[in-house]
Formats: sequence, C-alpha cells, structure tokens
Amino acid sequence: MLEIPRFPGFASGGRLPSPAGCAVRSSCRPTGRRSTVSPQPIRVSRVALTPGAARLLRLLRERHGPLMFHQSGGCCDGSSPMCYPAGEFRTGGSDVLLAELAVEGVAEPVGFWMSADQFERWRHTHLTVDVVPGRGSGFSLEAPEGLRFLLRSRLLTDEEARRLGEGAGARGPARQDAASTSDSVCSRSGGPGRA
Repeated sequence: MLEIPRFPGFASGGRLPSPAGCAVRSSCRPTGRRSTVSPQPIRVSRVALTPGAARLLRLLRERHGPLMFHQSGGCCDGSSPMCYPAGEFRTGGSDVLLAELAVEGVAEPVGFWMSADQFERWRHTHLTVDVVPGRGSGFSLEAPEGLRFLLRSRLLTDEEARRLGEGAGARGPARQDAASTSDSVCSRSGGPGRA
C-alpha cells in the first residue's frame, strides 16, 4: 500500500501549491548582484497536484499504463476526480480538457477533463488534486489502494484569471456515439451521465 502522510488538515501536509504553480521569480543571485538571466514567466494552470497525488499517480501508471482524470458531476461520488486508464472514459464535445498534468516519473501527461457545463460553474476556481485515506468509487483506479483522490479548490486570483483568459480549456472531439462509463447513472443531476 502507498504510504500517505497523515497531518491535520490536508493529506499533503497542509500545503497547497502556490497560486501560480511552479514559478521561477528570482532576479538576484545569492551575492546580491543582479542576474543577467531574464526571470522565467509565471506559469498559470487551472489544476495542480499535491506530492501525495503525484506519488499515487506514479504507482497507478506502473500498474495500468497512461492515465486520465474526469471530474465527476457530483452525484455519485461527491465530486471526486475519477482516474481511468487514458481513453477508457470517452470524452466528447461536451467535455473540456482543463490541464495536461506533468508528473515526475511519468512519461506522458495526465489529462484532466470536466464536462463543459460543470466547467462553466467552476471556471473561476483553481483545483488541486489531493489524495486521502478512504474508499472512493469502484470505477476509479485508486479505489483498491484504500485511498481516494479529492479536489481542493480556491478562487483564481485576478492575475491568474487574466492570464488564463476566457474560454481557457480545450473541448474534446464531438462524438455522437460516445457514452461515458456511467451514462445510466445520475442523468438528472447533470452528473457524468448527462444526456
């Protein structure tokens, strides 16, 4: 079983990634002299991972191959991000790709998808994928590990919202024949089985 630190508050030890993600802002060397290297631009993302979530994703990648997330609609598993083998949950024109998450030790990015109508309600938030002890949905890959992914959210700063701009997030390909793994569940609530 993967060991996850247990601290009061967040499973990640109470620290969420900085609002701007991994930013390099240093313009001075330890000597105090100005560097001739220009500061790196601040990278802004809608989705981040805690170290615990990244560790679990590395384990799941070893066992299942390339991975993806789809944010559930909230009726079936309390709005948990569901982790699947890449391509197992078929996305379509009603889904938005919010991020392609780089995970150290994983060769390919992990896509993070959400339904377009849910994204309209959440577009003002930054999401952090965390992991906590407990059993999530039987459909998500982490369930047998005795752990579950969990989203933590906060409002985007004005600067993040400006940098992301309106309409940030790529739509999935339109597929009339595509059906999600839970189409028979939750169709009234706007959850994953949206019709």
